Amino acid sequence: MARLAGKRVVVTGAASGIGRASARLFATEGAKVLAVDVAEDGLAETIALIEADGNSALAHPASVAEEDQVKAFVARAAIDWGGLDAIYANAGISGGYVPLFEQTVAHWQEVLQVNLVGIFL
Repeated sequence: MARLAGKRVVVTGAASGIGRASARLFATEGAKVLAVDVAEDGLAETIALIEADGNSALAHPASVAEEDQVKAFVARAAIDWGGLDAIYANAGISGGYVPLFEQTVAHWQEVLQVNLVGIFL
């Protein structure tokens, strides 16, 4: 059953993990999916998996931490599809396996930019 037929969805962080699984599920349920991530190779793999499932989606390389890039992918979906029904703001990064006292301020600011500002944008 295509419970989301006709719906238009943006999924951020779609190059791997939960974002990839969510993009696949949205597409399986009939939604038009714009998969967004900074990792272009991962995005290509996500699109290939969606197509292997017998569905389709569009890839849009972008950073959720950059306002102009967020505006561009939202506009792409809204203009190309005549609107947008949902954004699954899944993109996020971690501090990695570096002990907190060894992380730089620049790295911490990047984490905040993606995980907090990115959700706001």
